[in-house]
Amino acid sequence: MARVSSNAGVVAAQLEARAVAVPGAATAVVRHHAMILETAIRAAASGRPGPEVQSGDYRRSWGTEVRTVPGGVEAIVGTNRPQAARLEYGFVGADSLGRVYNQPPFPHVGPSVDRVGPLFAAAMAQLVERVVAE
Repeated sequence: MARVSSNAGVVAAQLEARAVAVPGAATAVVRHHAMILETAIRAAASGRPGPEVQSGDYRRSWGTEVRTVPGGVEAIVGTNRPQAARLEYGFVGADSLGRVYNQPPFPHVGPSVDRVGPLFAAAMAQLVERVVAE
């Protein structure tokens, strides 16, 4: 007669503990890097090579929303100001009021994402390594 045993109960308990801890840790990483991105965008929207500051209203309009979604968490960093796309990409032509513009782009969002994106990816990779090592 052979006797077979398993530590499945222990493994299951460890997995369950990690499953509880990971969402909170991931949310913290997402929130932290979203705030870094918001700060980087605001800084880049504070004069050349980004847009010049007229009143500070546009710069202050940037905000961050972090929310739980199916399968994880997401952060939305954005503004509701209509000039955002024109400032980022430029605008050539007549607007709805017939005013003609030849406005060059003043990228401030894209370069900020390019700087913060790798930091976020590295932080998430560290989180995964920490979870796997436990």
